[in-house]
Amino acid sequence: MKKTLLAAALCVLPLCAIRAQEKTERLDSVVVLASRAGKETPVTYTSLGKAELGEANPMHSLPMTLNLLPSVVTYNEGGTGLGNSAMTIRGSKGSQINVTLNGITLNDAESQEVFWVNIPSLTSLISTVQVQRGLGTSANGAGAFGASINMNTAFVGAHPTGTVELSGGSYGTAIGSLAVSTGLLPGGFYFNLSGNLAHTDGYIRNAKVSSQSLFAVLGWLKGNNSLRLTYLMGHQKSGITWDGIDLDQYYKDRRYNGAGEYYDDNGNVQYYPNQTDNYAQHHIQLNYTHAFGERLTWANTFNYTRGDGYDEYYKSNKKLKNYGFPSDTDPARSDLTYRKCMDNDYFVLNSNLRYRSALLDMTAGVNLGSYRGGHWGEVLWTKTLGEGASPAWYDNTGTKKEASAFVRAEYHPWPWLTAYADLQYRHLDYDLVGVDDDWIEYGRNEADRFDYHTPWNFFNPRGGLTASWGPHKLYASVALGHREPGRGDIKENVKGDALAIRPEKMTDVEAGYAFSGAHLSASANLYLMEYRDMLLETGRLSSSGYAIKENVPRAWRRGVELALGWEPLRWLRLDGNTTLSVNQIADYTSYVPYEDYSATFPVNYGQTTMLMSPSVIAMFRTQVKPWKGAVLGADGKYVGKQYLDNSMRENLAVPAYFVAGLSFSQEVALKKGLLTVSAYVNNLLNHLYYAAGWRWESYDPSSGAITTGMGVYPQAPRNFTLKLRYSF
Repeated sequence: MKKTLLAAALCVLPLCAIRAQEKTERLDSVVVLASRAGKETPVTYTSLGKAELGEANPMHSLPMTLNLLPSVVTYNEGGTGLGNSAMTIRGSKGSQINVTLNGITLNDAESQEVFWVNIPSLTSLISTVQVQRGLGTSANGAGAFGASINMNTAFVGAHPTGTVELSGGSYGTAIGSLAVSTGLLPGGFYFNLSGNLAHTDGYIRNAKVSSQSLFAVLGWLKGNNSLRLTYLMGHQKSGITWDGIDLDQYYKDRRYNGAGEYYDDNGNVQYYPNQTDNYAQHHIQLNYTHAFGERLTWANTFNYTRGDGYDEYYKSNKKLKNYGFPSDTDPARSDLTYRKCMDNDYFVLNSNLRYRSALLDMTAGVNLGSYRGGHWGEVLWTKTLGEGASPAWYDNTGTKKEASAFVRAEYHPWPWLTAYADLQYRHLDYDLVGVDDDWIEYGRNEADRFDYHTPWNFFNPRGGLTASWGPHKLYASVALGHREPGRGDIKENVKGDALAIRPEKMTDVEAGYAFSGAHLSASANLYLMEYRDMLLETGRLSSSGYAIKENVPRAWRRGVELALGWEPLRWLRLDGNTTLSVNQIADYTSYVPYEDYSATFPVNYGQTTMLMSPSVIAMFRTQVKPWKGAVLGADGKYVGKQYLDNSMRENLAVPAYFVAGLSFSQEVALKKGLLTVSAYVNNLLNHLYYAAGWRWESYDPSSGAITTGMGVYPQAPRNFTLKLRYSF
């Protein structure tokens, strides 16, 4: 059966031709275009418009919505779609994917991650999204090191509009949203407002999510001027799910989640009800754009982002001195609850100047950013001492400042040829001061106190050519990119005597062909992503016993991406895509820790496949329009085997899986407005699988044995969602 399904998926071969929606360029979108690839830009990308985003399952976060795009692999920790979701593109993880909203990066400056659960229902707020694979174009914020996602919120329409959506589904899922827009009013003013409430119990235990989002835009568009004030708020409370499930436990109860588990005085298993992740985020953007005639446009954006939240935990029988209590506290151990807290402030100012003529399209821009992130711990309660915080536990602060500039040009010496050049310079300063959460546990070693300051300077050039004739396009490009270490990379390496870590470097070569006809579109892209000094967790420990990362001299991701879209009849459309790749490290050595973490045992595996990097990814989608206003869709996604570490051991791998989905929608025109009823069946074939995981290992010096284990993230079996949408 599995072989049959795989054959069916690969027969259709490539999926989803690039359906980039061409939109008229306007002043209210110029700020976004600064980081986007154009029709003739020689980079590899896929774009989705408002209509395609509106078809998405409301239970899905943005990564899950993008799951069918080429080279994309996603999973959800809770097993459904709401809550903590993650994605890789060409095997590149979230911290290597640059994400921007209206030209401003959403990546956390320290971790370089985007935590999608903190921006609920983003799909319903944005009008377009462009996914660039590879290094792409110059973008603000953390440099793209594998892919970038550029999003834009809704354009102002000419007339008033409104939308109400109500959705419900499996596992106690309920979602409601409301959006209204005045359209362009006399005098050039406009106002957009939308809000969303969502709740789900999730598939595994404690995967509950309650989230709210609010989006508001007040703008003025008149003649050669555009002024826009945007506010975006996201708030979520979700159960902690990131520990996954031990594989042995998975086969006993795949909905099990041990977060918050403890034993009461009678020996009965209990679960702490508030083992949760809580976070609120506020984004304020002010943009002013001015057109100096038809050729020259100036766009400026100021952004302020405020975030704060905490994770709350119950832990059993812990040493109180490790949480800041006096070393002579009696008794020395106790059950306790605590919070790991954080807050951050992020200020950004960017300015772009764009010149366009028949022969030249040139954009130059500068970006200034300042980030401060605080991290601290609070003990709420101990079983032996009652309520009350500890005198001191941990407190550290990271600050990051960035100044970058770029100039990008597309020159058209002949109508069929485009020459592309993109030069970016980034300067960064990062400071980390204070102590970490295990500082006391390791004996208040002063060498472990953070006092770290490092500047980085990066030059990232890009260049390429595009030749277009009729429906054909041929392109090739070469790009050089750098990526600074993240907070997690740094903080473990600076505790005690650890290895120095260097920024990562990557050369990206892209070459592709695309055909776009009236009923058929197809593309093929070859990529070579060559890494130097890639940062990996090898298992090596510092002299103080901390697990650290180290630079690996050479690694690569090389592959081909194929896509096909065919519309043989008005009522039938077929799409497909396939990625075939090799993702390898030239020479990998794993350092297996002793059981007591006193030392490590080196094991050399030679040339190996990178973790969580499947060599085959394939998708197909069929859409049928059986009668007026009705659309029936079926899709399937195949993801090849993924290793959980870089050792390429078969017993530490996520097996290949194939997942299918079914959707149906019916539009009904009313006297005023449009009513749409949509139904979604996820995991149609009821396949029980896990999509990601992690591993552990230890070495016994007396026997020479290496013991391994793994945790996994089970995905929900067949489940359903129903959506009602009214719009005018």
